[in-house]
Amino acid sequence: MLSTTSELSTDQLDTRTWGCPPSPRYASLVEKIRPVLADIKKGAAERDSNRILPSPQINELKALGFGAIRVPVDYGGSAVTLPEFFAMIIELGEADSNIAQALRGHFAFVEDLLSFGATPFADRWLTIAGRNETASNAMAEIGPGAMQKSLLTKLIEQDGNFFVTGSKYYSTGAMYADWIEVNAADATDDAVLAMINRHAEGVEIIDDWDGFGQKLTASGTAHFRNVLVAENDLRKHSTRFGHSLPYFQLYHLATLAGIARGIANDTAEFVAKRTRVYSHGAASKSSHDPQLLQVVGAVRGMAYSAGALVMRLAESMENAVNLLRDGDKDAYDRACPLLEIETSQIQSVVIDLVLNAATQAFDAMSASSTKQGLGLDRYWRNARTIASHNPHIYKQRIVGEFAVNGTLPPARWTVGAV
Repeated sequence: MLSTTSELSTDQLDTRTWGCPPSPRYASLVEKIRPVLADIKKGAAERDSNRILPSPQINELKALGFGAIRVPVDYGGSAVTLPEFFAMIIELGEADSNIAQALRGHFAFVEDLLSFGATPFADRWLTIAGRNETASNAMAEIGPGAMQKSLLTKLIEQDGNFFVTGSKYYSTGAMYADWIEVNAADATDDAVLAMINRHAEGVEIIDDWDGFGQKLTASGTAHFRNVLVAENDLRKHSTRFGHSLPYFQLYHLATLAGIARGIANDTAEFVAKRTRVYSHGAASKSSHDPQLLQVVGAVRGMAYSAGALVMRLAESMENAVNLLRDGDKDAYDRACPLLEIETSQIQSVVIDLVLNAATQAFDAMSASSTKQGLGLDRYWRNARTIASHNPHIYKQRIVGEFAVNGTLPPARWTVGAV
């Protein structure tokens, strides 16, 4: 039996203290990607500092079949459960949150396909995803467009052919993808979704995202100039999966939980290696200073709590999805808005935990920890940027309205001029 003073390796610490794995098979599922994640983490600070896009790293993950982890086995995927999936996203977010967010649109598209049932569209695209091709999306438009009104991007039919013309912003991950899911207004002003080849004639992706965080997600402008789309690659926007709202938000929260885990591990490593101390410190070595150890422990506790909340919600989402797979569509439809409430309940909590961890961590280090070469500031910048999506300041009110009055959340979140 280990005594309380026994020393464990970092790997042992991680497996014993981040909580139970989501399934008995989880270790075997992530075995082949963990060495790649370790390499990704080693270069994350340099890439962030020098704006080096992680295309090679994403391609390596794709080659390992990471993009197909939710795809059914019959199509070449791994068919992981949602708890297994989000545990993997936490690990990826720890390694590099830019890569995690860049793949968000792809995994949402796969999740959408899984809700379709047996349809020619789902069969075609699950086959494509199963051969390790990825999709992103280009949905948001900027400018004075009115909320919930016609999209400026149009689907035009000419002589039996369909073309997409328009521009998008926040086209996260499009630069790394093989396909792009684009929303556009058809001739009747209905919103449709078009699957466009990333390298098709008329497609231009510009890396002009200038946010202070998540700088490498390629979340910039996408232009579509009369791009030809096959008719069988079109569908109504209204066919999107019912749990899309909580899914997209939970994905962000999983990435945030990964950021927190990265903060916790880097802070502990910094304190363990530090040789200089303060004259008014509480020990002759930083690694033995009880006040510094208390900060390290607090940061690690915040990271653990964020991850635990994410995994609990992943279990709820898996239960809802199983209703759909079992053929109980009515029960699934009732569960989806409740999932949105559950997501809203943890959103502010997770955000606060991660941002506090990213700030308090520096109390355990020193002024030298702020050197740009270390890139430790990227954790706060990245977390703050992700936390700004789908503003959480509204969610507590929505949860309160549900708790007091039974009011369900909006069925769709949109942005625009009123």
